[in-house]
Amino acid sequence: MHNSSNCFARPDIYPRRRNHWWRDWRNADRNRKPSILALATALTVTMALNTGCALAQSQTQNFAPTPPMGWSTWNHFHHDISDALIRAPADAMVASGMRDAGYVYVNIDGGWEGYRDEQGVLHPNANFPDMKALGDYLHSKGLKFGMYTGPGPRTCGGAPASYGYEAQDAKMFASWGVDFLKYDLCSFREIMKKESGGDVEKSDAMMKAAYEMMREDLAATGRPILFSLCQYGWGHVWTWGPEVGASMWRTSGDISDTYDRMALNGFGEAGLAKYAGQGHWNDPDFLEVGNPGMTEDEQKTHFSLWTMLAAPLIAGNDLTAMTPETKSILLNRDVIAVDQDPLGQQGERVSKEGPLEVWAKPLQGGAMAVALFNRTTGATRMTLRLKDVGWKGRAEARDLWAHADAGVVDGEAMMTVPGHGVVMLELTREKR
Repeated sequence: MHNSSNCFARPDIYPRRRNHWWRDWRNADRNRKPSILALATALTVTMALNTGCALAQSQTQNFAPTPPMGWSTWNHFHHDISDALIRAPADAMVASGMRDAGYVYVNIDGGWEGYRDEQGVLHPNANFPDMKALGDYLHSKGLKFGMYTGPGPRTCGGAPASYGYEAQDAKMFASWGVDFLKYDLCSFREIMKKESGGDVEKSDAMMKAAYEMMREDLAATGRPILFSLCQYGWGHVWTWGPEVGASMWRTSGDISDTYDRMALNGFGEAGLAKYAGQGHWNDPDFLEVGNPGMTEDEQKTHFSLWTMLAAPLIAGNDLTAMTPETKSILLNRDVIAVDQDPLGQQGERVSKEGPLEVWAKPLQGGAMAVALFNRTTGATRMTLRLKDVGWKGRAEARDLWAHADAGVVDGEAMMTVPGHGVVMLELTREKR
């Protein structure tokens, strides 16, 4: 590992890992531009040399010791957002008890952008008259302020993004009091395709460099801003996300409010547990709990699976119109505690018999969370075998959805699991 004193632009906060070649190349006259292959090679060497710096950063500034929790505008409201629409859910987060349960980020997704003026300043649209005042309002409620942009010229919705203005936008976000930035690949894919000539290695190198550039521009502001990568799991992002300063990264395409899509994103993370941990989390996308597309049992499956995955819990419903059933899911502190367990270990699938899956997640202090998922449409009897989850001896079980003791498990136990539903247990050592 390099001496950390050589890695830090601000030794108390951030590592110095700036890839000047990428910024210089992008802004250079095309007649003097070096080959993409040379640039990709340079990035590979740079990132390899800076692994020690990435580790130093994670030790110095841990933005997410447990998976981030909050709310995002996107899943329910998409681009139909405004200052007033942000304040109302923020108030609801406080009044409902969500903030006190750990949901603290209020994230504005696409739809806030207006135009970029001749000086390069990106102005919000008319629905957001004063972003600094909005940030101050959220902070006054004990909440944190999240924003959205991307490394390309345009967002996925066609609004101006940060290509060529990374440092300027980073300073602007910091001046507003932003605490979280979702950085969505979107139109940068077009640049990757054009400049790489279709070479996957070169394309991936460009993507990594673009993300590292914004991370460093955020770092240069001196404001702690959690960096969330949204690039749909391309390039095995879980293997390099920490190197570019990310606290979380998407492992899949966009979620939608259906059981099948939710299951594809969530169960598709089988095998990725080793890449997650304190300060860096796999993200199967925001929650659809509280939206109308899934049954209550399906939404419990959704929430249980995300917590077993130690995934960020970012709600995506209308917080001002929650039913008691929605609140009972989003505010289930027993289940939230599995997600937020300080051990920081992502759960993994331990057995699969057709559409029946058992997942296990080690917890601090020797306890274990176990979830039995029934992916058929009818109620089914499932068997929990302690040997499958790596548990030795007898276990006391607590049902985290029923909030009740489930008895002592000696070897194995049979349980009825609803169609598209879940039984979620916490196992602890038997008290004698």
